[in-house]
Amino acid sequence: MKLNLQTTAFLFPGQGSQTVGMGKDLAAQYSIAKQTFDEADEILGFAFSKLMMEGPAEELNDTVNTQPALFVHSLAAYRVFKKIYPDVIPAAFAGHSLGELSALAASGAFSFADGLRLVRARAELMKRAGQAAPGGMAAILGVDIPTLDKVCAEASAENEIVQVANDNCPGQVVISGAKPAVERAMVGAKAAGAKRALPLAVSIAAHSPLMNLIQADWNQAVDAASYHDLQILVIGNVHASVLKTSDDVRADLKAQMQSRVRWTDSVKAISAMGVNTFVEVGTGAVLGGLVKRIVSDAAIYPLSNPQDFSALE
Repeated sequence: MKLNLQTTAFLFPGQGSQTVGMGKDLAAQYSIAKQTFDEADEILGFAFSKLMMEGPAEELNDTVNTQPALFVHSLAAYRVFKKIYPDVIPAAFAGHSLGELSALAASGAFSFADGLRLVRARAELMKRAGQAAPGGMAAILGVDIPTLDKVCAEASAENEIVQVANDNCPGQVVISGAKPAVERAMVGAKAAGAKRALPLAVSIAAHSPLMNLIQADWNQAVDAASYHDLQILVIGNVHASVLKTSDDVRADLKAQMQSRVRWTDSVKAISAMGVNTFVEVGTGAVLGGLVKRIVSDAAIYPLSNPQDFSALE
């Protein structure tokens, strides 16, 4: 195998990486992947894998389906990896937003079934929050975090908060919150030197105070899952630090709902451990692109379809 697992971290993607057909080739070639999709269908109570593999896209792109789809594909791909290489252990895991739950399930923090139920609950709650209190998100390019924090603070009002939601990589940040505050922050960001300020086509203001509406229900869902010791360390989104215990996991998952995703700091923390290779487990190649802008000399490998597994040999 090409990878030196002692210097390799596995990354798990978040919302936005989904695509119709995800996992289809994997399930066709590997029985463990097919079993994973069948298990998801049984847990969710309908032909969920058919939706992933055949669409329609509009239904797959509904948050309540997008989040579980990404989780299932990531875990199917990771299970295939473990079937082929049962004795190898990566140095670390991390996941972007929703992807943190995929990373935690892969690490053994909770079972696939508990993880999928938790992801489905997360998606349903976030959709409910977006319907009850619509907000906005925007991508800001070319402004550093301290400047953008100041811009967001100045654009916020008592009942209209906007804040940094995703610190994706230097020069690429997403802000989130009440729509009027997001619009004011976009103007402020441009005045502060942003190259671009682009509104995102969403009404769910993820990682913002608008998620407070469903925070109590999310906390209850997190507490209802059964947890185990992590077999592989996971870098959490909220503090960009190692999650060591089940209490750490619960606290990070709860706080993540309204906190920024510290992806830049997370990748830097993993790199500081001596990791120079990153494997993106599941759909898409978004995280690999972000990593290259954080650690320019990092090696990136996708792990999504059968060809990707062949490329590791």
